[in-house]
Amino acid sequence: MIDRGSAARLKPGMLEELLRSGGVQAMVLSRRQALVSGQGLVFLDAAGLAGRFKGTAYAPEQVIYLGTALPGARAAEGTQYVLFVLPEQFEVRAEPFEPHVEGIPAGAQWAGFREVAAQLDPTDTALFIEASAIANWHATHTHCPRCGAATVPEAGGWVRRCPSDNSEHYPRTDPAIIVTVVGPDDRLLLGGGGPLDSRNYSTLAGFVEPGESLEQAVVREIGEEVGVRVTASQYLGSQSWPFPASLMLGFTATTADTEATPDGVEVTRARWFSRAELQEAVLSGEIVISSRLSIARALIEHWYGGVIQDRPDSA
Repeated sequence: MIDRGSAARLKPGMLEELLRSGGVQAMVLSRRQALVSGQGLVFLDAAGLAGRFKGTAYAPEQVIYLGTALPGARAAEGTQYVLFVLPEQFEVRAEPFEPHVEGIPAGAQWAGFREVAAQLDPTDTALFIEASAIANWHATHTHCPRCGAATVPEAGGWVRRCPSDNSEHYPRTDPAIIVTVVGPDDRLLLGGGGPLDSRNYSTLAGFVEPGESLEQAVVREIGEEVGVRVTASQYLGSQSWPFPASLMLGFTATTADTEATPDGVEVTRARWFSRAELQEAVLSGEIVISSRLSIARALIEHWYGGVIQDRPDSA
């Protein structure tokens, strides 16, 4: 839905030129929240917004190029988007974004991605996730890891360069595997952390270590967390989760084991479910599984073979 323009953003001064050209749409983030109205994100005229902020305490910490709308996006094809990341001291209810301000729809509000993800269309979802990921990276990578000098953003906000040693630094993404483990009797193994009496259960997951393949990470993580030996695994799909910088890589795995032993640290309880047992436990409120927004839920329902009905009062 969005062409991120990896070549176009390399042109020196491209952001400044883009803002001068007019017609560019700006998404605004403040403390990891975006402006939302109705069923979607609020986009403002980027040039007008830049002029409104100029010389004020609200001047954005970062202006980042997000990309261009492709065919099928909510906006007209070719619409270009930028991100304004407001400073931490900005109050989300401060004057520049009261509902009466030009361009802000009545009823607009600030919201985090988790709060509104279910109501966003694919384009807004892609933009919110992209914006969150790149804003998080800028917030946590302000200095050169080689010499400690403050770095400066370049390439439309997708590179940070150290002016001291001229090294370039790029956004990072941390790969993590997330797995449905299926036993010899076709039952599904779910687990959870925290208090032993917690009702939350989900798939098992963990970060990939340096020098490790995804399949090796599946075997290691499942063995470490619940003492189960994986005999085979199959990749099913992925989900970006930039909170702060993860890419969840979904697998289903099989095992000949029927007993699981939680490690007591990351996983405090583990339980096997048949399809009927899982649906009954969810409907009764005995357990709570991952929300429909997550790849964990998609993996569980892939094993289940359809939609798992939620308890009515938890939907």
